[in-house]
Amino acid sequence: MAEKDLNDISRDARALFARGSQALAQDNLDYAITLLNQALETEPGFFHCRKALRDAQFRKAGDSGRGFFKKMLSGTGNSPQVMKAKMALGKNPAEAMAIAEQILNADPNSSAAHRIIVDAGTALELPRTVALSYETLVKNSPKDKALAVEFAQAVSAIGESSRGEKIIMDLLREMPNDGDLKMALKDLSARKTMDEGGYGALEGGGGSYRDILKDKKEAESLEQEKRVQKTEDVTERLIGEYEARLHTEPDNLKLVRSLAELFTQKKQFDRALNLYDRVKNSDMGNDPSLDQAIANTHVKRFDFQLEQLNPFEPEQAAQVEKIKADKLAYQLSECQKRVEKYPTDLAIRFEMGALYFQSGNIGGAIQEFQKAQGNPYKRLAAMSCLAQCFAKRKMFDLAARTLQNAIKEKPVFDDEKKDLIYNLGAVLESMGKKEDAIEQFKQIYEMDAGYKDVSAKVEAFYSGQ
Repeated sequence: MAEKDLNDISRDARALFARGSQALAQDNLDYAITLLNQALETEPGFFHCRKALRDAQFRKAGDSGRGFFKKMLSGTGNSPQVMKAKMALGKNPAEAMAIAEQILNADPNSSAAHRIIVDAGTALELPRTVALSYETLVKNSPKDKALAVEFAQAVSAIGESSRGEKIIMDLLREMPNDGDLKMALKDLSARKTMDEGGYGALEGGGGSYRDILKDKKEAESLEQEKRVQKTEDVTERLIGEYEARLHTEPDNLKLVRSLAELFTQKKQFDRALNLYDRVKNSDMGNDPSLDQAIANTHVKRFDFQLEQLNPFEPEQAAQVEKIKADKLAYQLSECQKRVEKYPTDLAIRFEMGALYFQSGNIGGAIQEFQKAQGNPYKRLAAMSCLAQCFAKRKMFDLAARTLQNAIKEKPVFDDEKKDLIYNLGAVLESMGKKEDAIEQFKQIYEMDAGYKDVSAKVEAFYSGQ
């Protein structure tokens, strides 16, 4: 089954969609939901109808449907309707999707229902439908790395490779050393290169092998780059290949950027930055990921300078402080430029807040973290950092309330939630609320007695009694 547009569906489904859309425009949400569901029962691949239905479901739910507390309640997969949909999934995916939509009519944030739609949509080969449900799943679980990678792959599969890359890059800003994320990003970049080089058309029945033979070597090199551990000789060979190709393909900016990345790996930062500038001054220059790559290269150069210092020199400590100060000044200036250039990119706002906090500009950090809360991938981290800012200014009541709100939005008792609870306990201690504080530490102790110093705190409390 393929996804269909308006001109591809039956007359009856088209009429139901038209009436449902009109009801939606008039804010007659219950009637719109009924009509759009009926259209999808006959045409489950009608993507625009499903998208309109999702809009109606969320609008009907209002704040209660979009809130994180609602998400906590909707995560369970053991309701009778969910079980019924799961049973139908293997034999009749379309029926499973119809049941899932009935669940979403009451709770549009239901992770269990959206997961059923993902599985059923995959079986029915409905990639846009799959990506639509992944979007809500990721909003419900913004810290689920595997889920975010699946979402990135899903949007890449519908031709939005740049969006997929951005999803992974947002996570990499928070987990810069994560090998799985680096591998996922390279996979998406390779796919993007293949799509742009004609592979996507070939898979869809268009194009020809002649169209892509000229990029064969580049595809092979990209495949080789996916290896996590590159030996020096492989990197040198790739640099040699790319430099040779640039003599015959001087306008291949993708190749220029790949060569810049290789020079960065070799710690030849000046050569890398010269190549990045070449891309920056081209039509491809207006790209947030390019700005981030240039900034990362500068930061790596500062770090390399620190590594080269002789620890036995008497001036080493002063040199370290100077390089660190120069590095922070650069990061602040560069990040501020990106904030001004991409004011709606909330991941950059989070980065700006972290740099302000590091530099002691707590007021600036508060403003940036407040804005960054709008990014579902950064929301809880931004709330935690915001609480630190309030505590730094001895606004302990605001810090406590911010942490309490963050804890409510975190259903899974993982390390992130432990950290939020621990920080709340520390804030309550600063407020003189010893008994309230120990209750926070006891929550962690019950689940993980080895976490930080909770054992010492809890055992000291009972010893004191």
